[in-house]
Amino acid sequence: MMMRLIPVMLIGLMLWGCGKGKDVSSSGKESTTTGWAYNDPDNGGFEVKTAAEQETGPGLTLIEGGTFTMGKMQDDILYEWNNMPRRVTVSSFYMDITEIRNVDYREYINWLSRVFGMNNYQVVKAALPDTMVWRDPMAFNEPYVEYYYRHPSFNEYPVVGVNWLQAQDYCIWRTDRVNEMILVDMGHIELSTDQQDERNFNTEAYIYGLYTPNIINPQPSLNPNQEARLINMEDGILLPKYRLPTEAEWEYAALGLVGNTVDELLWERRTFPWNGHNVRNADPRNMGKMMANFVRGNGDMMGMAGSLNDAGSITVPVKSYWPNDYGLYCMAGNVNEWVQDVYRAMSSQDVSSFRPFRGNQFDQLVSDANGSPQIDSLGRLQREPISEADADGRFNYRKSDYRNYRDGDKESVFEAGERTTEEYKGSGSMYVNNETEMLSLLNDQVRVFKGGSWKDRAYWLSPGERRYLIETESRDDLGFRCAMIRVGTPTGF
Repeated sequence: MMMRLIPVMLIGLMLWGCGKGKDVSSSGKESTTTGWAYNDPDNGGFEVKTAAEQETGPGLTLIEGGTFTMGKMQDDILYEWNNMPRRVTVSSFYMDITEIRNVDYREYINWLSRVFGMNNYQVVKAALPDTMVWRDPMAFNEPYVEYYYRHPSFNEYPVVGVNWLQAQDYCIWRTDRVNEMILVDMGHIELSTDQQDERNFNTEAYIYGLYTPNIINPQPSLNPNQEARLINMEDGILLPKYRLPTEAEWEYAALGLVGNTVDELLWERRTFPWNGHNVRNADPRNMGKMMANFVRGNGDMMGMAGSLNDAGSITVPVKSYWPNDYGLYCMAGNVNEWVQDVYRAMSSQDVSSFRPFRGNQFDQLVSDANGSPQIDSLGRLQREPISEADADGRFNYRKSDYRNYRDGDKESVFEAGERTTEEYKGSGSMYVNNETEMLSLLNDQVRVFKGGSWKDRAYWLSPGERRYLIETESRDDLGFRCAMIRVGTPTGF
């Protein structure tokens, strides 16, 4: 009996010994390296927010990351050797449940008109969607030119005619409006509708103190040398930036393979955002109904009257059909969607296996002689590309622009005629047409879009398919949705 008690006694002594120590690592009350107390004005007032959980921003849902096989799921009928399958890992992130709607974009234009319309109308004009994308020399589409973006009957339809640069600007604006409303809702600042020109709420400008709204409830400071302070990113209150998803993120989210996994076993891969190789619903309750809107055959955009198959002659409301296993609507069909990446056909051989992305342009803040950041005419912090001197001594990057890295940069370019590699160096030089001296379509201003649309065949509905367009161009079947990084734990618990 005594022999049986010995192991129990030893375990008890070990637990008692461990309990005697001070568990400062989990308490978060003091530093484990200096012993100084956190959040104590008597100890200098170093403020530490513990156990902060990222809030889900408006319109977003959590996409739990993981590993998957990125790339084609169909036969390469075009023989492009494009997006060849490879194993990659995507970290957790947030993504819009739906595509950005016409009403969302009109809200954006309304804000721009109110803030910049009086003195800088060119800002508003540059952001307007191109409604002329609906015109077709051999079709009567003028009603869509006039009504699709403006009429309330199309409020819930995806905005089109927006180029990649405009989509990027929308993401910046959305970040600022969401964070501004967070501060308003918590009673920290007063909601201001009289912001004009560069004097408008920008998240970074607020953090750096370059734009100070009307403070209603100051944030108390524990620093003995100041009574109040601005809210900063360390408080865990402000959200990270809205942005376009990377191609890997978009493809991962579209596949929604979380619904086909048991532990770490994937029991079925997917050609589309749903199971099976058919474009019709296999559930007995909705048997035979279309899973997305697309072109079935020449001249067949929505089926026959009385039994419309996808009920969408053009686009459809953004919450049409059924969401995938991440809760995302219309990740196939409706409109194609912009992603962040610069297009290269052989991207599978160039990018990282963790958070793969082509398009990095590393920059830094523009500062005055005192090191203070500067704002531009839009109220945003000015940035500039880093120089080689700024990257001197680093092993992970040595320059600013990596859009054409290993595919168009100086190291990849051969001599052409009498021209030398040195003359061809720089962004996109690999794609210069020697006869016309013009850049071909494949250059550093060409971006990827994915998803298929109302005017595409079913082939393009597969998340592994990809196409490209110059970032200043727009189409009547191309829209976008936003994403945001997930900070902290990947599961959100």
